[in-house]
Amino acid sequence: MQEDFRLIVDLVSVLAVAACGGLLAALLRQPVLLGYLLGGMVVGPTGLGLIKELIQVETLAQFGVAFLLFALGVEFSFAELKKVRGIALGGGGLQITLTIAVTVLVCGLTGAWGTLPAKGVFLGAILSLSSTAVVLKCLMERNETETPHGQVMLGILVVQDLALGLMLAVLPALHQPGEAIGIAVLTALVRIGLFAAGAVIAGKWLIPPLLRMLARTESRELFSLGVVALCLGIALLTEYLGLSIEMGAFVAGLMISEVEYADQTLTYVEPLRDIFASLFFASIGMLIDPVFLWKNLELILGLVALVFISKSLIITPLVKLFRYPLKTALIAGLGLAQIGEFSFVLASEGQKLGLVSRHIYLLILGTTAVTLILTPFVLRLVPIIFDWLESMPWLKPYFSSEGKPLEVADELPMKDHIVVCGYGRVGNNLVKLLQQHNLPVVVIDQSESRIQQLREAGVPYVYGNCVSFHVLETAMIGQAKGMAIALPDPMSIRLSLKRALELSPDLDVVVRATSDKNIEVLYQLGAREVVQPEFEASLEMATYILNAVGLSSILVQREMQQIRNRHYLDLRPEQSASQVSRHLRQATQDLNSRWYPLPDGSPLIGMSLEEADMRYLTGVSLMAIRRTSGEEIDYPDAATKLEKGDRLLVVGSDEELAALDEFALGRAAVPGDNSACQWVTVSADCPVLGKNLADLDIRQQFAVQVQAMRRDGKFIRFPNGKMELQAQDQLLLCGSLSSLNQLEQLLAPSTSLSIPVVKAAEAEGLRDYLPLDNLRD
Repeated sequence: MQEDFRLIVDLVSVLAVAACGGLLAALLRQPVLLGYLLGGMVVGPTGLGLIKELIQVETLAQFGVAFLLFALGVEFSFAELKKVRGIALGGGGLQITLTIAVTVLVCGLTGAWGTLPAKGVFLGAILSLSSTAVVLKCLMERNETETPHGQVMLGILVVQDLALGLMLAVLPALHQPGEAIGIAVLTALVRIGLFAAGAVIAGKWLIPPLLRMLARTESRELFSLGVVALCLGIALLTEYLGLSIEMGAFVAGLMISEVEYADQTLTYVEPLRDIFASLFFASIGMLIDPVFLWKNLELILGLVALVFISKSLIITPLVKLFRYPLKTALIAGLGLAQIGEFSFVLASEGQKLGLVSRHIYLLILGTTAVTLILTPFVLRLVPIIFDWLESMPWLKPYFSSEGKPLEVADELPMKDHIVVCGYGRVGNNLVKLLQQHNLPVVVIDQSESRIQQLREAGVPYVYGNCVSFHVLETAMIGQAKGMAIALPDPMSIRLSLKRALELSPDLDVVVRATSDKNIEVLYQLGAREVVQPEFEASLEMATYILNAVGLSSILVQREMQQIRNRHYLDLRPEQSASQVSRHLRQATQDLNSRWYPLPDGSPLIGMSLEEADMRYLTGVSLMAIRRTSGEEIDYPDAATKLEKGDRLLVVGSDEELAALDEFALGRAAVPGDNSACQWVTVSADCPVLGKNLADLDIRQQFAVQVQAMRRDGKFIRFPNGKMELQAQDQLLLCGSLSSLNQLEQLLAPSTSLSIPVVKAAEAEGLRDYLPLDNLRD
């Protein structure tokens, strides 16, 4: 009874410290995984010693790994696995073999271990494993499990987990003659083969009817119980066969992934997965000895650096060898460069068999722990590093193949179609509704299972990432009539919106906001309409009830539309200015943003944002304004006027930011390859002063359009031809650079005019208006 109570105390202690550590990490905007690990260190035997017996906690923690891999198997269907089978089987197998071979070679050359190759093979096996739990957790937090690099990493990790059973079978035979090792390997392969055959049979004929029977009971309890029993039962079967529990849980998930109840299963298992996963990561933290780490800090940091560099150098070329883009290969190499948590199991077994001393065991343990702690930071920094690398012109060609579509439907509509990003539940329903009105549609998605659904339904598709310029261009975004973004990941939503508008500034884009905090960000980036599902459900329910109690349907609809026009402000929770500002900084981290000081003599000073129209003319999106008084205006509206000394938080590509710099100075800004826009102030000695725009016929004669005029503080969009030019008029002219230069010298002549300008004016019948005494060669 006392032992049972001790287990309860230990369990409560671990869950409490994991919750506290995760909360602290979240408040510090760090991965919650780090909080779990540190929490385990605090209460473990080498920390405060609140938990002295780890066996019971570790047993419970194994459920966490089992549920993690079970959920992965449910999401990672056979169709997905088939897509990366080459890199998974070939690349994963080669990675393990090369890591072991390199380790044996290094040990032999350095004499690190006297007996070779047994101890070198053992160490190589430990180093070859990466962390399925940590990498999977990081990918899920960033919604990257279905990205190309996510699929590659998970494919390799699956093979590593399968190899763990083989390694455990071979480990006791390392001290035996070569024949014993061969027999151990052969026995393990036979067991794996038998298990795989049984899994295929069960997945095809036993699992589907069992789940259908559970579903017909309409009892959530029974369904959850049956699924958990199935998961853990198969996991225990693999353990009994001498393979790993993790392998069994993953295969159990794979068997369910092809059944119609896969989504329902995942919904029920996810809460259990998250709770037990926190136990697992905390239990890893308990194994870390902070005193030993501190005493051997230099050696362990050196080993950590060696592990990261060597594993990256092995994995990156292998992924590239299988014809994946360089960027995907580098992300996979960096993301899998740690030592996995299952290496603890191998290291513990190796210590029992006498393959390593206690000191070496602790070094392996410490190095593994540090690599696990660093992995979330590495995966978080990778996108920032690549943004920086891609900004360098001399490196850009090496990444140019990244993001190209993996597959394109045979026939795509060429113009006036609707592009739908994401074919989840929302995207699927949206496509059905559009097709009911016979509207041409192109769907972009990067999930193999969803692309298969599109193939079967005969819907035109582009298999790739909506964030990629190559994919958007393949979907003919420039000729599209509109675009709907229904992605689940806020970062991908922002990037795809920004890049779609870079390719087609006039595109009508409607976006699904995953959170109320993202609504203003998306509008500021250029979305024409932002839909928040929870708010829309509230509005529709309110509409029904108000109509049912007798209110006028016209008045109710008008009221609901006003709420939408106010960007759901009536429904959104109030936030302090600091909270809004903090979220804005977080939202623009993944975009190319910077604070731009508005030049003192800029013609934009005194204009409203609607008048300046910076996003259309230069491509940049204005997110915030910081006044000289210290006031900050986040998400400024169209009526906000620009003032002298303003600093603008703008988002855009390097080319767009350069265009903004030119535009703000009144020079020509070039948002595209063949067009430019420029503000020109009509001077008092302009030779065509008093002429109206129709007489000058600037558009016909110079191939330049007068897009706007500013006179006496009044802004006029597309002024009519009857308006006469007056001194100090500001004209927004758009056309080719050469035409703009000629027209600028005509409207705001310098001390002398060049002969080409005179000839151009003569050709247009304007010679009489030129001051020829200012002619220069």
